Amino acid sequence: MSAPLIIAVDGPAAAGKGTLARRLAAHLGLPYLDTGLLYRATGRRVLDAGGDPARDEDATRAAQALQPADLERPDLRGPPADDAASKVAAIAAVRAALLEFQRRFGRARGAVLDGRDIGTVVFPEAPVKLFVTASPEERARRRHAELVARGAAPPLAEVAADMAARDARDSARDAAPLRPAADAVLLDTSTLDAEAAFAAALRIVESLQAR
Repeated sequence: MSAPLIIAVDGPAAAGKGTLARRLAAHLGLPYLDTGLLYRATGRRVLDAGGDPARDEDATRAAQALQPADLERPDLRGPPADDAASKVAAIAAVRAALLEFQRRFGRARGAVLDGRDIGTVVFPEAPVKLFVTASPEERARRRHAELVARGAAPPLAEVAADMAARDARDSARDAAPLRPAADAVLLDTSTLDAEAAFAAALRIVESLQAR
C-alpha cells in the first residue's frame, strides 16, 4: 500500500504559496493545512495574555495550549499577527510543540501543507516539494493590496519594510530557517497571475509524481 501523498509548499510571505496550496489540495482531493496559522494563532494567544511573542516562556506556553478553535480567529492576518508569528516561530520549543500536530495531520490521509519549513523539517521525505517565491517588490505590492482591500492599510513603504524585517528574521533564525529544501523545485510567481501560477505548480507536481 502506497504512503499518503504529501505535498510541501514553502516560501516567504505574499509569494502566493497559500493560494497555490489551497488550489492544489482542492484539485487533487487532498486535505489542506496552512501551517502559518499555527504560529499566527500562537502569537495571538501570547498577545492576548499580555506577553512578549519573542519571549521563550510566553510563546511556548501559548503553543502548548493551542486549540483547533484558535485557527478560526478572524484576527490572524495583518502586520501585528505577521510580526508576532515570526517572533514565536523563531523559538525552538514552539516549533517542537507544533511539529507533531502537523505530522499527524499529513500522515492521516496525505495533505498539501504550506509554510516555511515543510520540506526541510516537517516532511523532509515528501515526494513533492515546491518553494514558491517572488520579488520583494511584488510581494510587498500584493500584501499592501490585501490590506487595502480590508480597509486598513499602512503605506506601501511601511509594508515593504515590515516584510523585509520578517524575511531577515525568518532566514536567520536558528530554529528551522526559511530556505528551500535541497530537492525543492523553485517557482517564481513575480510575473504570473493566479491561473498561470497554478498551471505551473500543477505541471511541477505531475512531473514529480511521474518519477
